[in-house]
Amino acid sequence: MPDHTPVPVNRIKLVAALGVTQILAWSSTYYLPAVLATPIATDTGWSITHVVMGLSWGLLVAGGCSPLVGRLIDRHGGRPLLASSSVLLALGLLCMGLATHLVFYYLAWTLMGLAMAAGLYDAAFSTLGRLLGDNARASMTGLTLIGGFASTLGWPLIAGLEQQIGWRASCFVLAGLHLSIGLPIYLLAIPRCNSTPVEHSTADTPPHRDNSLRRPATGRLLLLVAVLLTLQSLVFSSMSVHLLDVLQLLGIATATALAIGMVLGPSQVVARLTEFSIGRNLHPTWSTRAAILFCGLGIALLLPALPWLGFIAMAFYGAGIGLLTIARGTLPLALFGADGYGTRMGLLARPMLVAQATGPVAAALILERMGATPLLLVICGLVVMSFLVSLALPSK
Repeated sequence: MPDHTPVPVNRIKLVAALGVTQILAWSSTYYLPAVLATPIATDTGWSITHVVMGLSWGLLVAGGCSPLVGRLIDRHGGRPLLASSSVLLALGLLCMGLATHLVFYYLAWTLMGLAMAAGLYDAAFSTLGRLLGDNARASMTGLTLIGGFASTLGWPLIAGLEQQIGWRASCFVLAGLHLSIGLPIYLLAIPRCNSTPVEHSTADTPPHRDNSLRRPATGRLLLLVAVLLTLQSLVFSSMSVHLLDVLQLLGIATATALAIGMVLGPSQVVARLTEFSIGRNLHPTWSTRAAILFCGLGIALLLPALPWLGFIAMAFYGAGIGLLTIARGTLPLALFGADGYGTRMGLLARPMLVAQATGPVAAALILERMGATPLLLVICGLVVMSFLVSLALPSK
């Protein structure tokens, strides 16, 4: 088994380094189509649907690779995987900037999907768990505080680049940033982990496997966590993509809908600061339940379609999403411990990423055929289901 003894590190330096790279990684993957989809479609003649579906394909690729990434982080630590994500992102963005056919465009997203598996929150959380052991919770919270600025900083940067030099050159610049900033940070600021003592493995215990995953009790608990996080991924991805459309279909003016949407960022930051300052001693199961309740309350408050209530709704919803991002890393750590943490994170990431890829598509169908209110009711149902699952989790 890998040696999971916490490695002596400067936590502030480590979190700051990972925070910078998370901003860069999220900006140039998950948030990229929000800025470049229309310019790409206009320039190439591809449909906007085909362009946006590139991200969905990338998320599916990431979901397929995430269990392997988790096992590799358990075995070798996160440093080589995170560094490889910068290289893969640079290659993917280079291919995207050069793409003149949809095949090459989707090849770019294939490379970026591999990079997302190796470089977004799940890999970063696994790296922190590998380095810091059971004491990684505060560092995970700090990482989400910094990473939460990805859209705030990434959207204006990419939009400014696109206006000045076009979308293709913007991809080249982003590729250069990953090689000149992201890769050096990973190589210089992320410590090496203790190596795996292969000589201790036996014929009955394959090396680098977490045998606790085979225990019925542990397997059942892992399944419950996977169901909970996957349901919440469906909620988050559907709301993040369709929020403005939902608000407008409810009869809220476009300008007001945009203002309501702007509440999300600050409310997430406030919730994460609260968790970091006064909620760190609360078991992650309880903070997860509170987060789910906040999300559900926020979505339910949208149903009356009152503009002033929309601001309150997004404050609750944003707070819930902010806490759930932290719980995505801290809940498995608290329930299962640091041994095999990367493997578990990889297993949990697969259905979550698939949900993020397919959720917005299913939500779009409901929105188109039935309207905004039925979609919100379906999402509320998903929240209720996830809360019921959370009641089956141990809280101490």
